[in-house]
Amino acid sequence: IDVGQGDCVLIHAGNNALLIDAGNSKDGPNIVAYIQNQGISKLDYLVLTHPHADHIGGAADVVNAFDIDKILMPKATHTSKTFEDLLLTIQSKGHRITSPSPGQDFSLGKATFKILASNDGSDLNNKSIVTRLVYGGTSFLFTGDAETATEDIILQRGYDIKSDVMKVGHHGSDTSTGDSFLKKVSPK
Repeated sequence: IDVGQGDCVLIHAGNNALLIDAGNSKDGPNIVAYIQNQGISKLDYLVLTHPHADHIGGAADVVNAFDIDKILMPKATHTSKTFEDLLLTIQSKGHRITSPSPGQDFSLGKATFKILASNDGSDLNNKSIVTRLVYGGTSFLFTGDAETATEDIILQRGYDIKSDVMKVGHHGSDTSTGDSFLKKVSPK
C-alpha cells in the first residue's frame, strides 16, 4: 500500500489477510479504506516489524477498524507518542502482543510464513521482524528495516531464504540488503 516514506504491505490469500507495517500516522485512514475496499473485514495477522513511526504510525487506526487474530511485534520499545498511543489502543481493544521467535512458522490460509529474525540487534532497525512467506510456488521476503548485522545472523542460522520477491531492507538504504544476503536470496 503506497504510504510514501514508510512501509505497508497487505497480503490477501483467499479469505485470509496479513498486514505488515502501517506507514505513518497520517496514513492510517487510507490504509483502513484500502483494506476495506478489498472486502477484508478481519486480519489474521498484523505484523509490526519494529516501533519506528514510519512502520507503526497508522497501526492504531488499523487496530480500531478491524478484528485481528494475532499482533506480532518484537520486544522493542520506543518513547514516541505514536508507540505509546498504539500500545494503549491495542490494550483498549483487548488484544495481546506476541513477540515471535526466529524459526516460528505461521499459516495464512494456503500460505505459510516463517520468522527469520526478531529482536536480533541492539538498535531498533535490527530488532525488525523478518519474514519469508510462501504461497503456492512463489516466495516473498519481507525485511522491515533490518540491516546487514541482522542479515548476517539470518545467514548464520541457515534458513532457506531464497525468494522470488524481496522487499529490500530499510527502504533501500545502503545499511541493508548486503551483497552476501542478496546473493543468497537471489530474487527474480
